[in-house]
Formats: sequence, C-alpha cells, structure tokens
Amino acid sequence: MIIKDIEISEIKIPLVVPFKTALRTVDAVDDILVRVTSDTGEVGYGEAPPTAVITGDIKPSIAGAIMNILRPTLIGRDVDDLIGNAAAMDLALHGNNSAKAAVDIALWDLYAKSCGKPLCRVLGGKAREVETDVTISVNPIEEMVADSLRGVSDGFNILKIKVGREGLKDVERIREIRRAVGPDIKLRVDANQGWEAKQSVRIIAAMEDEGLDIDLVEQPVKAHDLEGMRYVTSNTYTPILADESVFSAADAIEIIRTRAADLINIKLMKTGGITGALRICAVAEACGVECMTGCMLESKLSVSAAAHLAAARPIITRSDLDGPALCKLDPYEGGPTFDGARIIMNETPGIGITGVPFTPIKL
Repeated sequence: MIIKDIEISEIKIPLVVPFKTALRTVDAVDDILVRVTSDTGEVGYGEAPPTAVITGDIKPSIAGAIMNILRPTLIGRDVDDLIGNAAAMDLALHGNNSAKAAVDIALWDLYAKSCGKPLCRVLGGKAREVETDVTISVNPIEEMVADSLRGVSDGFNILKIKVGREGLKDVERIREIRRAVGPDIKLRVDANQGWEAKQSVRIIAAMEDEGLDIDLVEQPVKAHDLEGMRYVTSNTYTPILADESVFSAADAIEIIRTRAADLINIKLMKTGGITGALRICAVAEACGVECMTGCMLESKLSVSAAAHLAAARPIITRSDLDGPALCKLDPYEGGPTFDGARIIMNETPGIGITGVPFTPIKL
C-alpha cells in the first residue's frame, strides 16, 4: 500500500471552561487535522495542536511543515514502512514534532486498517479499558474545589491539579481539595515548570507532612533543569514525573541515568507520534520505569491514538487523556468511547474514528 496523498484541514472546538496552567490559558481546541490517502483509497487520520509554549509549534508552522516538507517526502513510500517513514521525516525536517506526530498517527491508523485490527492490537496489546484522570485548572481555591467536586461527580477517581503560580499557596489549594473530595480520590499535582528546585522540595514536603497523599508531582522545575529535578526527586518521597523534560528516547535515557525523575510522561506531540513513543516505551521497559500517557489540548482524534498506545503497553500505568472531556462537543464518529474516567477501546480497525469533519485547505 503506497502513500498517495497527504492533506490538512482545521478544527476548532470550544472548551467547557478555560484551560489554565502555570504556562498558559486556552479556551478552545484549535488544531490541524491530517488525512493520508493510500493508492487503495483507504484513509488514515491524525491531529496536531499548536502548543508553542511547550513544543514550539504554531498552526502556520505545523501546516507549512506538513504540506511543504513532509508531504513531498512521504508520497510514494510504503505505508507499512512505519519506522522508515518516521526516519525520513526526521531527516527532512528538524523539530516540528507536532507536525510529524499528526502524520505518524495517520500512518499508523492507515496501517492498522490495512491489517483489519484495532490499533492497540497492532501495537501488541488487547482491547481493554483505560482509566484517565481529569484536569483541574489553576484558579482561585474556591473555584478549584468546586471543579474538583464536579469532576468526582462526573465519575473521575483521579484529579490532576494544576499549580505552579503562587508557591506555597499551592499547598493550601491541595489541602482544600483533599478536604473536599475525601481520602479515596487520587490527587496528582502538575506544576508545569512553575517552581524552583528548593521551593519544590519545600512545597512537596509540606504536602507530605500534612498527609495529603499525593500520587505524583509532575514537572516541578524548568524542562532543562535536570539537576534541579534530580534534587527534588532525591529529597522528597512523592514520585516525580518528568513531562516537558522528555521529548525523545535519548531524553528518557538521560532522565533514567541521572535519576532525575521516578516516572516519565509520554505525549505523542512531544515524541513525533506513535513511532517515537514506542522507543520511549522500550527504554522504560528495559529499565523498569513506569510511564504515563498524556496529551496537549487535543480532540478525541489524537487522544484516541494515545489511548490505543496506553492499552497496548503495560509499562504505561497511568493516563492523563481527558482532552475530550474538556471539550463542549464531539465532532467525530466512531473510535474509543470516552465515558467519564473510562476509555473503552474500539474493536473496529485502526483508531476507529470514521466521521471526521475534513475540508482540505491549500497553502
């Protein structure tokens, strides 16, 4: 099966409430969609969000990279040469991981369809459920408590609390949320690089001393500050998750080698797609380091691809795939079922999404 054409479109989906972290505030998913067509007429779909503050990608750069570089590089190549196709993209284009991810996801979708199997089975797993947390944006404490209670009411057993803007006041945030939701709900804390190393230890130690029972703390310090993160990891009991610090298998190796973090967060938009994510899984599996799958502000399309990966790899023990739950509507047909915290994998071929609102755009 040969790659015949690659096209792009746009999709914009309003969020239920604004998404606020220590790095940014966003009120809608506003992404680039990709459609890859084979010489047999079969199609595969992918998606890329512009997340300039993390990946450096904006919509014009994503669209330009796909149509001007990746499209001519890949047309005429075999769909099933997935590793070769990813290598060809890397050779043709430095960076632009989100653009590569959208195309790579579409190629895996197309390949799994050609096999007649759900993507998770092609990736070596069996169709099953995946449990996701739900994100609580950083806001005034009373609002965060209300949002947390709403998340629990919606069926989520794990809350991912955004912090990182006000230092020690974040302890008060977590304290009030824990008091409101009770002891049985898991709390994850995500600072999005918002703290310094010694400050992180002070804040995490305060949460530990108060018995707030935090499942993990995600990316407490700047992405490049591996020494700082190693200091936090070695001076706290709470597991530390590396997110923005890990884009590649080489990054994962360095995190593990230096013991800079206890866990690794795999996001397809950082890794350049499923192919790169599988490399990180292989490193983590060899070293016995558990992983989480996460997402940027993505719609059901690319989040479903990440869910298939999570369903396929036992080393992925946690998931943060709440993108569809944050959207006001679902414009797609088919694919996994997102039912609160439960992501129920589809038995149909590929990612499983068949109804994609796609209007090709030209550059």
